[in-house]
Amino acid sequence: MARRFLVTGGAGFVGSHMVVALRDLGEEVAVVDNFNTGHRGAVPAGARLIEADLGDGPRLDAILGDGPWTAVFHFAGVTQVGESMREPMRYLQANAANGMKLIDACVRHGVDRLVFSSTAALFNASDDRPIPEDAPVDPQSPYGESKWMTERALHWAFVAHGLRSAKLRYFNAAGADPAGRLGEDHRPESHLIPLVIDAALGRRPPLEVYGADYPTPDGTCIRDYVHVADLAQAHLLALDRLESETSVTWNLGRGTGHSVLEVIASVERISGRAVPYRMSPRRPGDAAVLVAASGRARAAGWRPRHEALDDIVRSAFAWREAHPDGYGG
Repeated sequence: MARRFLVTGGAGFVGSHMVVALRDLGEEVAVVDNFNTGHRGAVPAGARLIEADLGDGPRLDAILGDGPWTAVFHFAGVTQVGESMREPMRYLQANAANGMKLIDACVRHGVDRLVFSSTAALFNASDDRPIPEDAPVDPQSPYGESKWMTERALHWAFVAHGLRSAKLRYFNAAGADPAGRLGEDHRPESHLIPLVIDAALGRRPPLEVYGADYPTPDGTCIRDYVHVADLAQAHLLALDRLESETSVTWNLGRGTGHSVLEVIASVERISGRAVPYRMSPRRPGDAAVLVAASGRARAAGWRPRHEALDDIVRSAFAWREAHPDGYGG
């Protein structure tokens, strides 16, 4: 008998890849999305689609009451660090307050496992060492704070009600479904790899590279890019771990960072095109290096299949070249 899962934010970038992974296993999936940032075209055939906002308490009760649910995967929310600095209350409401409404509804309707899409923005990196799960939590933005508040709510939901949870703090989600079914389509786009690809394809002005004087080998920022399909597999593994553990907290990355100029070089190799770019001053708040120490997930058996940056870029380029208008095409 197929298991039954609820995926909030399942029409978004990472959430839609989670839905596909579940459907590939033959599981029954319901997607809850308000389409503020998600796309109907990202919801695969066979998944039930529920258009709703987590801030709507009665609607949320009706959805969770239509159980039983094997587990909930929670991806819904707003995700831009810079925007959260301009609109802090919006982020605290959409992520923290609505996340708490979801957790409360799960408790009241007998859901006993929740896998949460958290973030590396919980940390304030002060050097270039890979960041482990027990690094000090010190969010530098309302976005990071909102995710930390949700993690704490999940802690207390277990203490008081026994709700088991996994908090998965991933670094830079990237790439696209290897089978070409899904890809990345943010509006406006803010992630580096699709921006570089669009510059190579002539779909945007030259790329702005913010800062060439960081203490890194080529002077540009270094980030840990992890393939979105590998993230989905980590969520499945974390769900299984909750059969025997009460709580899972993992930092998810490949443990290897790549600079902005290395990403540009990778896109040029994959596309066979030059990437036009220009150097600009640093952006406030950008750390020189952000790389994950993913020892806990790897000890649990997580093995990313896309370890090379070129593999990640290749899948992203194939989808973006084939879908010039994203899900609007």
